[in-house]
Amino acid sequence: MVKDKANGRRGMIKMSKSPRFRIVFMGTPEFAVPPLETLINGPDEVIAVVSQPDRPKGRGRKLLPTPVKEVAQKAGIQVFQPKKVREPEFLETLEALEPDLIVVAAFGQILPQALLDIPKIMPINIHGSLLPKYRGAAPIQWALINGDKETGITIMKMDAGMDTGPMLLKGAIPIGEDETFGQLVVRMSELGAQLLEKALEKLEKGELTPEIQPEDGVTYAPPIKKEQYHIDWTLPAHKIHGTIRAFDPKPGAYTLFEGQRLRLYAPVVLEKDSSIEEPGTVIEASPEAIRVACGKGVLGIRQIQWPGRKRLDVDAFLRGRQIPKGSLFQ
Repeated sequence: MVKDKANGRRGMIKMSKSPRFRIVFMGTPEFAVPPLETLINGPDEVIAVVSQPDRPKGRGRKLLPTPVKEVAQKAGIQVFQPKKVREPEFLETLEALEPDLIVVAAFGQILPQALLDIPKIMPINIHGSLLPKYRGAAPIQWALINGDKETGITIMKMDAGMDTGPMLLKGAIPIGEDETFGQLVVRMSELGAQLLEKALEKLEKGELTPEIQPEDGVTYAPPIKKEQYHIDWTLPAHKIHGTIRAFDPKPGAYTLFEGQRLRLYAPVVLEKDSSIEEPGTVIEASPEAIRVACGKGVLGIRQIQWPGRKRLDVDAFLRGRQIPKGSLFQ
């Protein structure tokens, strides 16, 4: 194993024992936080963290650090935020760190071969699907949109292809009938952290065997486009049910009503058979749910958010604003 050539993390108490692996961690959103915390608290040394540049958020458009950057800074770990990871200057900086491993979790940029060649052992990715299903940028959202009953995490050795590298470890997880993206991503990130630790334990013992992905069963999860947030009521109720859950809590799937974007949450499929009403027609607006005709079936909406207002249960929403029977969601 490579000896530690760097000082311990600033502000962190390090054991005198040499770390298991010297790791550069690359990640950006909340999904990447549990794996990073697992590495920080484990026998390895996170010598640097790479995250996307800070973005303006909120009404004040104030620059805020990424979730991964926040964790790294609290642990006293050096953070790099290159606009493009393929820049020669950044690659030289990364190479000078001499990492054993680069661990990637939802970083947000395509990594060039020059970067993948830097670690002494290998680059590892925590991918949010059971490969070869859902290669690409948005595997969790597409699993929900398509109404899958199961998904999972694949720990993989990275190559220059789009999630085409050999698989190292996999773990499945069921998707709840009404589970949202916000709920599912938390469980999946925790699973990713657990599998990463198992993979590193196997790697240390020489028991980690890469498995080439099968050619059968390959599907893709391309980036989500903004127009997909707009609900298409001509689709079957179960498909809209999955779409709404996929964009909960953010950015929220929406429909147009009285010229406003009405964001809809907490859907439930009430009828699966074809409806005689025009798709998007409000069949009933009761305190329990707003029943809307779909291309096939009827969907119930149990939470609504008017622009600039809080997300409310339907009964509270209807006390302040009516949605008459026969209204058309577009």
